[in-house]
Amino acid sequence: MNEQVVIFNCGSLKWISLAVGLIASFAYQPVSAAKPHIVYINADDLGLMDVGYNDPIFRTPNIDRLAKQGMVFTAAYAPAANCAPSRASVHSGQWTPRHGVYTVGTSERGKAKTRRLIPTENTQLLSPDVLTMAEALKAGGYRTIHLGKYHIGKDPLQDGFDVNVGGDQSGSPSGGYYSPWSKGAMAKWTREVDDHTHRVDVFANEAVEFMEENRGEPMFIHFSPYLVHSPLTPVPEYVDNYQRSGIDAKYGSMVEKIDESIGKVLAAIDRLDLTDSTLVVFSSDNGGIAAVHSQKPLRGGKGSYYEGGVREPFVMRWPGKIAAGTTCAEAVNTMDLYPTFLAAAEVDSPARTVLDGVSLMPLMTGSGPWEPVPQYWHFPVYLQSYDGPRDDARDPLFRTRPGSAMRSGKWKLHEYFEDGALELYDLSNDPGERQNLATSMPEQTAQLHAQMVQWRERTGAPVPTQKNPAYDAEFESQAIQKAETRQ
Repeated sequence: MNEQVVIFNCGSLKWISLAVGLIASFAYQPVSAAKPHIVYINADDLGLMDVGYNDPIFRTPNIDRLAKQGMVFTAAYAPAANCAPSRASVHSGQWTPRHGVYTVGTSERGKAKTRRLIPTENTQLLSPDVLTMAEALKAGGYRTIHLGKYHIGKDPLQDGFDVNVGGDQSGSPSGGYYSPWSKGAMAKWTREVDDHTHRVDVFANEAVEFMEENRGEPMFIHFSPYLVHSPLTPVPEYVDNYQRSGIDAKYGSMVEKIDESIGKVLAAIDRLDLTDSTLVVFSSDNGGIAAVHSQKPLRGGKGSYYEGGVREPFVMRWPGKIAAGTTCAEAVNTMDLYPTFLAAAEVDSPARTVLDGVSLMPLMTGSGPWEPVPQYWHFPVYLQSYDGPRDDARDPLFRTRPGSAMRSGKWKLHEYFEDGALELYDLSNDPGERQNLATSMPEQTAQLHAQMVQWRERTGAPVPTQKNPAYDAEFESQAIQKAETRQ
């Protein structure tokens, strides 16, 4: 019996019929005996349309340089539509139902009278029992440093990092972006820097110093500089570049500031002659905030499970391994980074640890078989709106109500637990998710829904069913009407 296997070298698509017994001979082989340095740059709330290579209104020459020198993943997804659950999935390599981090803070967001269900209780931090990406790499011989936002634990030093600069459970920059800082993990730095020092400059300088001191050992650098998370804070040296741009000048200056910090890190990699031995990855943690900068043609933004809330910029550079100036249109997920880093570093997957992500090495290097992987999201909680109708959600009261979503090939399915509604979109023709095909394509809808239910069963995903006694249908209807009139 023959089996058809997809070998996808992002740039060409080949169909090859192989006997099942021969498949093993095409298994991925490590590309190098030496362990590469790994630099993971994880922006915060930076949308797909918030980088220069997608919208030239933003001045991001260093991010654009990475894109030109490496591979741009054009269908890259976050594991969740807001910060904490996405980061928890990236660092655990697991879908959200396995670790239980679904949102930031309480699951009961929005007014009680507008919530029909009692949502699933949220877990705010990763369990100490979870073996993180940093712990696995450290066990494999890596020196590890975390810089900036962590959000999924009180102390990154307890989760596999040798050095922590500014990371704790805070989801926003506690004390602001500029020194002096009187609280949080940055307070200690107030004594060591001048007043009005931007925290991202501390992170960049410490990353460079770490590289200088540890260049002889394999390094894992998690550079997570809080930008561009609220509060919107103008960067004086860049804000004038956006005064007549049509976008929020404060926001534009913050985007340019994170690019500047990335430039410092890349310059150090070059100066220390580490370029060819370093895998650099750049991504965000979720989609951009639609009320600040539209993610169109995608629908929605941060907090929404429409494409604008989960699609993100994603670039990899690894000279000699990843061809420069290439793109990959396969649907991938930043949750895939955990197994990808292990494969690149030739570190075994941890025993008794479930990794839901898959290694992207075959796509990066064009060196092995690749089978498209469905993407899933589960959000059994409530997340209130940012800006009513401008959020472009299902209704103006919530960016997301309890539900699940999935993508398989060109199809995207949404399910809402309050009323059982289903939405089906053909992303190849409707990337903005405007034409719901669920009614006109019942068989396709049913097939995908059954697949999503099976996934929930495999991962133990909770589905809330208990009615909220505080719910008031008339109040909700009036609130929706009032919100819609503000458009």
